[in-house]
Amino acid sequence: MVLEGLGKSLRDIIGRVSTSSTVDDELVKDIGRELQRALLQADVNVQLVLEITNRIQDRALNDPPPAGRSLKDHVIKIIYEELVALLDNGEKLAHKAQTIMMVGLYGQGKTTTTGKLANYFIKKGFSVGLIGADVYRPAALDQLKQLGDKVNAEVYGEPGETDAAGIVERGMKRFSDKKIVIIDTSGRHALEADLIQEIRDIARVAKPDERILVLDSQVGQQAGPQAAAFHEAVGVTGVILTKMDGTAKGGGALSAVAKTDARIVFLGVGEHIRDLEPFDADRFISRLLGMGDLAALVRIAKEEIGEDEALEIVARNMLSGRFTLTDMYQQMQAVAKMGPLQKVMSMIPGMSKMEDRIDYEASQAKLVKYRVIMDSMTAREKDEPNLIKGKRIDRIARGAGVSGQEVRELLKQYNQSKKMMGSIGKDRKMRKKMMKQFGDIDMDDLQFQE
Repeated sequence: MVLEGLGKSLRDIIGRVSTSSTVDDELVKDIGRELQRALLQADVNVQLVLEITNRIQDRALNDPPPAGRSLKDHVIKIIYEELVALLDNGEKLAHKAQTIMMVGLYGQGKTTTTGKLANYFIKKGFSVGLIGADVYRPAALDQLKQLGDKVNAEVYGEPGETDAAGIVERGMKRFSDKKIVIIDTSGRHALEADLIQEIRDIARVAKPDERILVLDSQVGQQAGPQAAAFHEAVGVTGVILTKMDGTAKGGGALSAVAKTDARIVFLGVGEHIRDLEPFDADRFISRLLGMGDLAALVRIAKEEIGEDEALEIVARNMLSGRFTLTDMYQQMQAVAKMGPLQKVMSMIPGMSKMEDRIDYEASQAKLVKYRVIMDSMTAREKDEPNLIKGKRIDRIARGAGVSGQEVRELLKQYNQSKKMMGSIGKDRKMRKKMMKQFGDIDMDDLQFQE
């Protein structure tokens, strides 16, 4: 999960507020100190840390809770709102026909991110053309073509040509029929005069709707000055922070960029072509605090397994209380398509409380084994799990190449999952909260077991 260490610290703080017998001056001050420590460890700028913790303490001590809200919930909401305000600095990248120019220094992940962005728009139904305008790095065009082949995006480039603006001009004519055109430009070790001039020449020809700066989040707080320098030089309209899945400095990079005039539009959260997440401060903080992000879960599900199937698997079976081994099998298939188990689980409200008890690597392997076992079952057995006893267990075990005990373990896991799904289906408050995050799903479309 992105910024896992910070997330755990913040969840511990929220947990302390929730379990405290009373909310008084001493607790608020203690929480302020714990927040300072957590944010500083995540490489957030000292001055920003002081500003946000002072605001939280001031509001917690002086703002009365609205009618119907407890003081504990009021303090938690204040923490949530101030963290969102720290990172919220602009609109998302629009889903419309547009030209996007990618800029950045060497080694920031610009070409890889160009491929990821192409994949993102293709998943949204847009036709995409990629222009290779990096005329300095010999392997750049080959890399871009490999990424284009992977996501089914056409790539235009001119091997050996050194006039980047000329390449872009001809590429724009070639892709006049494409809804989205993304230009991969050259990088340098520093923001030098010739790089600035080249980017300006390309911008003059392409007239891009967006100038996206790609920054490695490992630079931490230095991401802010870099973003500001690029913005001043070439008018950056958005920033994509890469390698957010594996750095303790991600908090510093996020908060530093958020305080510039260049909005954060995406986070790179892994090496896979799909590991590019639209940045939304509200939902990002929700996940950090363990509140989940079902909207993101549904988005990924729709992209990877189709909208109708996603509704059935993620919403209907999760919330309705009707749950068979067939449903469980479909869910496992969906999870396998949607990415690493830890990433998927982080989007489900409340799952963060179990993170210390989950061995994700072992759980991932177990999911694979369970699917093999269910492949040895008949359709009737999966729809009516109560039939699976005695000789049926032995037959399934032989077919799957496992022991009878492992089949029983699967059935035990199924019964636990069914019980959990049933409890969610009967909890109107939880259903309402989850459905609110799903957003566009009609409550009347689901038949709940009471």
